[in-house]
Amino acid sequence: MKKSLISVSIIAVLSFNSLAAQHEHESISVNYQGKDATAQTAQANNDFAKHLNFSDTAAFDQASKNLIAKLDSKTAAILRADFEYISGKAPDTVNPSLYRQAKLNMVADGLYKVRDGIYQIRGTDLANMTLIRSEHGWIAYDVLLTKEAAKLSLKFAMKNLPEGGDLPVVAMIYSHSHVDHFGGSRGVQELYPDVKVYGSNNITKEIVDENVLAGNAMSRRVAYQYGSTLDKNDHGIVDAALGKGLSKGEITYVKPDYTLNSEGKWETLTIDGLEMVFMDASGTEATSEMITYIPSMKALWTAELTYQGMHNIYTLRGAKVRDALKWSKDINTMINTFGGEVKTLFSAHTAPIWGNSEINDFLRLQRDNYGLIHNQTLRLANQGVTIQDIGDAIQETIPESIIKSWHTNGYHGSYSHNAKAVYNMYLGYFDMNPANLNPLPTHPEAAKFVDYMGGANAVIKRAQSDYSQGEYRFVATAMNKVVMADPGNNTARQLLADTYEQLGYQSETAGWRNIYLTGAQELRIGIMPGAPKTASADVISEMDMPTLFDFLAVKIDSIKAAKQGLVTMNIITPDDKRILYVEMSNGNLSNIEVTKPKPADANLTVNKADVTRILMGQTKLKTLLLNGTAKLSGDKTAFNKIASSLVEFKPDFEIVPLKPVNGTH
Repeated sequence: MKKSLISVSIIAVLSFNSLAAQHEHESISVNYQGKDATAQTAQANNDFAKHLNFSDTAAFDQASKNLIAKLDSKTAAILRADFEYISGKAPDTVNPSLYRQAKLNMVADGLYKVRDGIYQIRGTDLANMTLIRSEHGWIAYDVLLTKEAAKLSLKFAMKNLPEGGDLPVVAMIYSHSHVDHFGGSRGVQELYPDVKVYGSNNITKEIVDENVLAGNAMSRRVAYQYGSTLDKNDHGIVDAALGKGLSKGEITYVKPDYTLNSEGKWETLTIDGLEMVFMDASGTEATSEMITYIPSMKALWTAELTYQGMHNIYTLRGAKVRDALKWSKDINTMINTFGGEVKTLFSAHTAPIWGNSEINDFLRLQRDNYGLIHNQTLRLANQGVTIQDIGDAIQETIPESIIKSWHTNGYHGSYSHNAKAVYNMYLGYFDMNPANLNPLPTHPEAAKFVDYMGGANAVIKRAQSDYSQGEYRFVATAMNKVVMADPGNNTARQLLADTYEQLGYQSETAGWRNIYLTGAQELRIGIMPGAPKTASADVISEMDMPTLFDFLAVKIDSIKAAKQGLVTMNIITPDDKRILYVEMSNGNLSNIEVTKPKPADANLTVNKADVTRILMGQTKLKTLLLNGTAKLSGDKTAFNKIASSLVEFKPDFEIVPLKPVNGTH
């Protein structure tokens, strides 16, 4: 029996969440160990440390302030316990500034009092979970990455709160559309089924755009940026800049009951007796984001517009480029709106800031840093500096007052890739050099480069000499060409891996370190499992029918689809009284909501709730058709024509060249 479109689609969606399979062509070592730092790397890190102000320990004082209860062993095991090796002087294999950030994030170790009525659980995930006292219970602000981490963290908090530990969580608020702030939502709802959910403007669409439509590529890239497959030691992952790393478990999403700021930049709302002022900040750190001010507490929640470090204008895992100018302006709005009276600043990552003058000083530096990235990038671009050169050029434009501040350092975002992001936002990837307009694809280009340079052996010989002098940046470029042209050249593979490793050891930015070290690991032993899957079944279950079919359209092989000719259908969902008209033509799948069925090849009547149950693996379309819950009429082959055009995404696609099997690549 042929499968229907829906059943095949659901299988495709759910299989998308399987862990990356290990490559059969390489033997996977569970005892992978990185190499030591070279003398050149040790010297580079030692020189870097000479310019750092280690006497400034204010951030450590803030991070340790008002600890109520340290994480118990069960809760610490979610994440923090894996990093207990971090202490003392920075080893040669870690940039000393990044190691200082790694030690700062290790201070996060339990339940903390922010001020009367506000508490935070820190150290159980990349983000903090915040609990705000309302009239009848608690408001949970941002709820971590996974259901498991959220549940354990919340249970720990309720057990140790000095007030109201027996009261329920009555509301849950997502400050923005990144998974480490909503992914634990199902865990909170399972503990408190009556919780009402609030989200930033347009949050569900932006979650889908980032985590589903580009979800397969995003998940693979996340593993690189966050070092998800690296060992936790001085040769592997030491930190994730915003926190120690990512918790493991299921990423979930409970769709908001109420979306904030849908009608303007400002909205004041009383949630369970607590007045809260919400300012839309979408287009800054996230495409959907808001900050919150609580007038009665004189407390400002900055979401992820601020933290103890510089953030990404472009995130290395891949996402829509952020607007550095708007980011700077929105922080300026916070200063000028709340700066006169605010006494407590708290956020989604790292510890709070206390004191009016301290908060204003902190916000000004954060504001000016993002403003500088925007303004100086465009100044340089307007003087002819290209996108490849601008990352180095901008380093010379940063004033000493910002360089000396710890919380403007590039732990998450770097001046280099942030400047390139601003350039790309305004001018795109092309630098107007005709040579870069239409280069060869990567593999044939690499083969030509190696041939022009006298062959692989000649390139390797030159690269080995440069490597011994610590000239790692160009060695990486040259060896990547050799390995791209001949993935089976083991000498080149090992030299490229060694080079990536040393570049990782020298990187101040956590994402850079993790990307370099993951690249080295994959060159040596292949792709390891462990990449988190943002497009989980739970997240997909909250997609409406048009969005679901937008996702399916991404999975259509246009050449196969074009051979099927014109295919049309109506999907009627009685429970939400909607009709979706779907048309496959010219190799493209499109959909539109209509008020009544259009003439079509086939009609499917099925409840939206049942589609969600199919998504969650709780039933099958065949079962619904047999028991009469769903009805199918018209040309049955129409569904199969569309289903046969769907493709499966490969979750472990190549990033660095993989070693060939039996002479094939």
